[in-house]
Amino acid sequence: MDFRPSEEHIAFQQTVREFARSEIAPHVEKWDEGGRLPVEIVRAMGDLGLFGLPFPEEWGGSGGDFLSMCLAIEEIGRVDQSIGITLSAGVGLGASPIYRFGTDEQRGRWLPDLLAGRALAAFGLTEPDAGSDARATRTRAVPDGEGWVLNGAKAFITNSGTPITSCVTVTAKTAEGEISSFIVPAGTPGLNVQPPLRKLGWHASDTHDIVLEDCRVPADSLLGPEGSGLKSFLSILDDGRIAISALAIGCAQACLDHSLAYAKERSAFGGPIGRFQAVAFSLADLAVALENARNLTYKAAWCKDKGRPFREAAAMAKLYSTETAVSATRTATQVFGGAGFMEESPVARFYRDAKILEIGEGTSEIQRLVIARGLGLPVG
Repeated sequence: MDFRPSEEHIAFQQTVREFARSEIAPHVEKWDEGGRLPVEIVRAMGDLGLFGLPFPEEWGGSGGDFLSMCLAIEEIGRVDQSIGITLSAGVGLGASPIYRFGTDEQRGRWLPDLLAGRALAAFGLTEPDAGSDARATRTRAVPDGEGWVLNGAKAFITNSGTPITSCVTVTAKTAEGEISSFIVPAGTPGLNVQPPLRKLGWHASDTHDIVLEDCRVPADSLLGPEGSGLKSFLSILDDGRIAISALAIGCAQACLDHSLAYAKERSAFGGPIGRFQAVAFSLADLAVALENARNLTYKAAWCKDKGRPFREAAAMAKLYSTETAVSATRTATQVFGGAGFMEESPVARFYRDAKILEIGEGTSEIQRLVIARGLGLPVG
């Protein structure tokens, strides 16, 4: 089994790396301080073909594989996690449900702009009282004439309030014990996007709560068969866990890069701090953990690309990589010492951004649940 990137993958990764360093890196502090998503960089990533990577050319995609998507997210996340999650969510949570479960008419309407980076779509699964327990969804969809009327609330929805958000896919109960999904176009009366949320990290990522209040959508807004919404959306999360794992790798790699540079240039007690075993060994441990995280992630992407079962592989990658990223930010901040606690340091932003990686797309506890069930344990 060989899931190493090919020469073509490596060349593509280098292209994205150069883009991230030239077009994103010079602006990240400003974007973070301003707390806004720069729409212009979304369009630039679209021009590079990043939003269309894992989709076929017939719908406007780039015809690439999922490993390419992970490499792109890793390189963007290595420079800025907010822009990395914008790409990850725009592809995995925004366009993917429409591509995988939509009709040709729905695909033709929404995908061309989404895959070109001219528009973003949001994924409305989480609710105030339904996070890990997605079956506790309270949002309801009631048939009315030739359409549906939606009422409910969604929480922490990425890419939901940007100037280029074109639609939100949401889950809603359509009968007792039955959850369906719908495409709700942006601007639909009754789709109320709440003010931007104040977050610990990911400041330049667009995040809002959504309230659906007598929100009327036509019958052809149903995404997939009636009653299939929960199963469909949970399968989307399996893909998303690999993508989040790639984003975590970018975070951990950035921490290692910055820490190595600092350990070589920072002097204490007559020489660079990197000569002390306390510093050197902590960075050696981080390098080992990063290598393990990368291998788990690439294997999960390889399994998906080869059409093999990958649910447990995705959970393992997401669990290990995100916990590695959080640990990496602690290590990097410790290496930097007091300077690492200052916002001017290159690691402070990663420290703030990392924690959500263990929560979004399924918490670490949910990943352990998925893995345990894969082992045949009757855990609930």
